[in-house]
Amino acid sequence: MSELTEIQSFYKGKIIFVTGGTGFMGKVLIEKLLYSCSDLNKIFILIRPKRGRTPEIRVDEMFKLPMFQRIRKQKPEMLKKVKALSGDVGMKNLGLTDEQLDILINETDIIFHCAATLRLESKLKDAIDMNTIGTKRVIELSKKMKKLKAFVHLSTAFCYADKEELDENVYKPSADPHDVMRLVQWLDESTIDLITPKILDLHPNTYTFSKRLSEKLIADEYPNLPCSIARPSIVTPALAEPLPGWVDNLNGPVGLMVGAGKGVIRSMLCNGRYHAEVIPVDLAINALIAIGHRTATVKHASMPVFNITQSGVLPITWGEVLGKGKKIAYQYPFEGQIWYPSGDIHDSKLVHNLIVFFFHIVPAYFIDFLMLIFRQKRFMVRLQNRISVGLEVLQYFTTREWVFHNTNLLIMWGEMSAEDKKIFPIDFLSIDDATYIKTCILGARQYCMKENLSTLPKARRHQAVYNFDVARTGLDSVTEHMKSLSILGGVI
Repeated sequence: MSELTEIQSFYKGKIIFVTGGTGFMGKVLIEKLLYSCSDLNKIFILIRPKRGRTPEIRVDEMFKLPMFQRIRKQKPEMLKKVKALSGDVGMKNLGLTDEQLDILINETDIIFHCAATLRLESKLKDAIDMNTIGTKRVIELSKKMKKLKAFVHLSTAFCYADKEELDENVYKPSADPHDVMRLVQWLDESTIDLITPKILDLHPNTYTFSKRLSEKLIADEYPNLPCSIARPSIVTPALAEPLPGWVDNLNGPVGLMVGAGKGVIRSMLCNGRYHAEVIPVDLAINALIAIGHRTATVKHASMPVFNITQSGVLPITWGEVLGKGKKIAYQYPFEGQIWYPSGDIHDSKLVHNLIVFFFHIVPAYFIDFLMLIFRQKRFMVRLQNRISVGLEVLQYFTTREWVFHNTNLLIMWGEMSAEDKKIFPIDFLSIDDATYIKTCILGARQYCMKENLSTLPKARRHQAVYNFDVARTGLDSVTEHMKSLSILGGVI
């Protein structure tokens, strides 16, 4: 049996409590802990019943996902170390029984608090209930834990969206978190909705605002609690683990890739010169696990904060992402395209809105009209409405640029042993952007859209209908001539 690394030795025999374990990052965290820290004692997951399925059934279903295949094949006994606890951060005492609370209080060594509502368009009450009050409930429980060595709070690099430059420390929020928590508990929903813009101040959405308040709650407990904050940027499909391209949602850039690849999204409001601040989920999780170790073993004068960001190490722009992504989407098309893969970025809101009207909204109503005639279920207008909401939220982050300082992350990486660096890589320089974009597209195709790679030949034939070389060449030629005109050149 090979000798354990420093990080593996730390997790040996430990009991870990994870909230948000069924989310995108939570699942990857659990899989990585089971695979690479196999000597841990057990992992408790806080999970609520859903649609008549008990927490135990939900965990069993989770273990059947493709992302757990290497655990099932190589270390199936590890699955028995995961224990589901029926509960919810939105409930008093996390919805746990007295017996469950006693177990956590007496046995827990490490907390990874990942539970959050990630819907950027959530109402203020919902975001505060889940992200801020939920964090307060986890803090109150952690104060009672007798063996707690590390409390890692998963935040976001965009929780201070009003700051163009972000250091690794906690800033004073624009509102007191306790006042806001009382406000959403006392006022009715219509009143809260009315005053939400005033409360959010410079924040673009309730998600970043509620996460900022949560950070203040965590910071107020240091050093009485051994806590730290981890701030990943935009989390994207896996680079390598548990599977290359693994992703289970259409949030952020993945939704854009699928929408553009299917021919549904034709325009994105974005500054193509801005740096695309994204982080593969497996690198973010490796950092999270290393942060748990460092929080427990290194004394800090102030609460440690880690910006899990590239910060220009991989200087790819949104324009480069789109350009390379379009080429790869032609080579590996999605099934059921309604138009050839496209999607252009525009930094002019007027141009973007015109394209959206003529190439998003009008075709959607036309397709639904045809569906009505043929007595089929209409879906396109509803789909475009959802896309519009998603684009509106995401566009805040693609039309601005931030500088994230990640000194603490780089110091941690530099002080990790060579063996730990192999097992828990956080090396952005190892990423080849073109290869990674291909990995993302194929991952979204397989794991989100459930389109097996064996269907690629059929998808390529389908795409050919929309992609006649002569027609495309002619259209491009006309466009270039139009750009040369003084009036149209600034619009196209």
